[in-house]
Amino acid sequence: MTSAEIRRQFLEFFKARGHQEVPSSPLVPADDPTLLFTNAGMVQFKRVFQGLERRPYTRAVTCQKCVRAGGKHNDLEQVGHTARHHTFFEMLGNFSFGDYFKKEAIEFAWELVTGKNWLGIRPDRLYITVHHTDDEARRLWTSITGLPDARIYGLGDKDNFWQMGETGPCGPCSEILVDIRGKGEAGKGKGTLSLDEFVRLSEAGELLEIWNLVFMQFDQQLDGSRPPLPAPSVDTGAGLERLTAVMQHVPSNYDTDLFAPIIERAVEVVGKKYDRGPGGASYRVLADHARAVAFLLADGVYPANEGRGYVLRRILRRAVRHAWLLGRREPTLVHLVHTVSGLMGSVYPELVQKRSHLESVTRAEEERFFDTIDGGLERLEQLQGAKTISGAEAFKLYDTFGFPIDLTQLIAGERGQTVDVAGFEQALGKQRTRSHEALERSKTGDRGTAVHVKRGGEWRTVKPKGKQKWIGYDATQAETDVLRFRQASDVVEVVLQDNPFYAESGGQVSDTGRVKGEGWTLDVEGVEKVDGVSAVVGHFADEFEPTPVVAQVDEPRRKNIERNHTATHLVHAALRKVLGPHVRQQGSVVAPERLRFDFAHHGPVDDPTLARIEEEVNRHIWENLPVTTREMKYKEAIAAGAMAFFTEKYGDIVRVVDVPGVSVELCGGTHVATTGQIALFRFTHETGAAAGVRRIEAVTGPGAYALIRKLEGELDQAAGALRTQPEHIVRRIEQLVEENKKLEKRVEELLKTGGGKRETGNVERIGDVELHIADSDLEDRDQIGLVMDAFRSSHKRAISVLFTNGERAGVHVAVTDDLVQQGVKAGDIANAIAAVSGGKGGGRPHFASAGAGDPAKLGQARAQARAIVQGLLRR
Repeated sequence: MTSAEIRRQFLEFFKARGHQEVPSSPLVPADDPTLLFTNAGMVQFKRVFQGLERRPYTRAVTCQKCVRAGGKHNDLEQVGHTARHHTFFEMLGNFSFGDYFKKEAIEFAWELVTGKNWLGIRPDRLYITVHHTDDEARRLWTSITGLPDARIYGLGDKDNFWQMGETGPCGPCSEILVDIRGKGEAGKGKGTLSLDEFVRLSEAGELLEIWNLVFMQFDQQLDGSRPPLPAPSVDTGAGLERLTAVMQHVPSNYDTDLFAPIIERAVEVVGKKYDRGPGGASYRVLADHARAVAFLLADGVYPANEGRGYVLRRILRRAVRHAWLLGRREPTLVHLVHTVSGLMGSVYPELVQKRSHLESVTRAEEERFFDTIDGGLERLEQLQGAKTISGAEAFKLYDTFGFPIDLTQLIAGERGQTVDVAGFEQALGKQRTRSHEALERSKTGDRGTAVHVKRGGEWRTVKPKGKQKWIGYDATQAETDVLRFRQASDVVEVVLQDNPFYAESGGQVSDTGRVKGEGWTLDVEGVEKVDGVSAVVGHFADEFEPTPVVAQVDEPRRKNIERNHTATHLVHAALRKVLGPHVRQQGSVVAPERLRFDFAHHGPVDDPTLARIEEEVNRHIWENLPVTTREMKYKEAIAAGAMAFFTEKYGDIVRVVDVPGVSVELCGGTHVATTGQIALFRFTHETGAAAGVRRIEAVTGPGAYALIRKLEGELDQAAGALRTQPEHIVRRIEQLVEENKKLEKRVEELLKTGGGKRETGNVERIGDVELHIADSDLEDRDQIGLVMDAFRSSHKRAISVLFTNGERAGVHVAVTDDLVQQGVKAGDIANAIAAVSGGKGGGRPHFASAGAGDPAKLGQARAQARAIVQGLLRR
């Protein structure tokens, strides 16, 4: 039975029994920012189990994509060395949301596993576990299956009790294990095992767990109590890889049709035979990691240095290292990702739709790591004598050579070394602190004012029962009261009751403006978040006295910020449309004079592509589309297609910014009412921000207009210098280039014939050798070469030493062919003379050049040139 048949049979079995087939959710959980990856079938139903969401069905069946390679569930280090561990796998599962419970779940499982029309595994090969307190499940198993009670084993919480978290739904679980010893003839005389023997065989992998049934019937409380749930539910999980190994009668998941074609392709690419024993671990790692990489990239994860992207980069680099161990010195994983797309694309079409993206990113990451892997491995070789690799060295391997800490641990472990992980984490923490501080400084530079600064002074409350209200979405001015304030030296912080001032968040900088009271004015230089409210900050020389105030945001500045903020949403959408859906925002700065936008992408964006993106943004600006905002439930926003940033934590109610047909994002910033208010958008820079992250900068509105005026002014200046009109400047430049080519050709002809000489000097004789020592104002090395060629073609037994004194001060030496045949080398002469000034150089035997170390000493070198040449000729 093929894996595809097993997958489809499982789904069809439960569909025939009233279950709704629900597609696999993405590997990045859309409604759970706290979870790194989808690691079980129940993840997409978590809110249903918690009673926070209702579905139009009470029974479901899925085949869920899962990754366990980080956080609590991390199988990365075991991959390749065991028969069952994987980073990516498929979890088959059936679910009941307050519908059926233990009896039906056990009946379904037993029929599917043993039924002749289904999997058809012999009952005498099967063993069951239950929680040691779950007498109900034990009775059901014996009555439904006919198995003797001795074949049902009661285990503790560690093995047979499941809970969602510290609180919430939980309950006992029951596992089905199959005897895979030999050909599975376990029922002959060994149908009943002692508990100790059962535990030993299961830990050894000879009794293989294929299905886990979780009976969620309690609600875990903080005080440790577990009252019954009002609607008990069922959550099950069966690993497709394990079931396939059992059904295909192979000892390892890697021998199934899920992995064998990938390993076969790896063998073709690498050119070495596959060993199914320990020696084949690298091939198994490559096959497993190719699946994880393909699916993570297809679901929008991008290689990065933090979070999910870092896990993906670790997987990629671990694969590269294993390809390296197999002797491969060029990208390997990219070929296997291609195979994965073809192998699983019929079930998961996103692999085919995004194939070019998967392969281009994989290849780029492999090539990037190859650029540094040599240096990292060389450094590890140098550290081989140490018992422990220090935290500082481990961090250097990570920071300089791109070695993830677990890769360093893996290599060190193979050599009997340990790694100071705590020291590494400390060094990494310091680097992150420095990076964060640098980022904050860069943000400060955008507006000239620091925010979120710890200040002294005591708060004085003016209105004890007053609560602050944010009104900045709708107004930039307010007549209001001071709730509290504090003053330290000449700086005052004021909390306003109706606050129109935006405090820096989501990349948007704080507002500035003025607050006017009775007889005083405070210039607002920034806004701070203090104890959950916003405080305007400014310098105030006198003793502050709170009075009713008029708060006024600097409206022109705010409008420019809004233009730039809405533009970032349009840019994000345009980047995803032109470059691909893998593009994800990695950070931004929205200031009044410019915007900066960082995004995940594997390489530079060339000028023509950047022009297409700029054109796309401007097209939406000129369409004057409405920019609407609304508050809605987080789940509903995600279902409506709103983009969320999974590193952020969102509440139940979120604010959605919608540009119809273009962009829908969760965002708390301020925006223009229509895109036409942006007026104009122009890119100013495109560069790299980090590995796998690009950065663009741009201007809008008045900033874009000022940029165009500036460029027009520079164009007028250039036209004036070229003595032509701006519209004729290209033709004039072409004419000058052509004239310059003709002049260069004429100069070359003169130099080749020895005409038009630009050097002065003298001729001396050393025996029968002529020594020409001269000075020249030539700086172009090609022209100097032409002069020396002309010298060599017109002289016999002669040496030319030419000194240049321009920006590239140095010594140039030519030696005629007859002297070269006698062993006289221009490089020896040039180096010896230049050494007087502290310089050095090199070249061919008949022509060589050397730079002057100290140009001021070139005169001393010239004075000693004859003696140096004479000494070398006598050798």
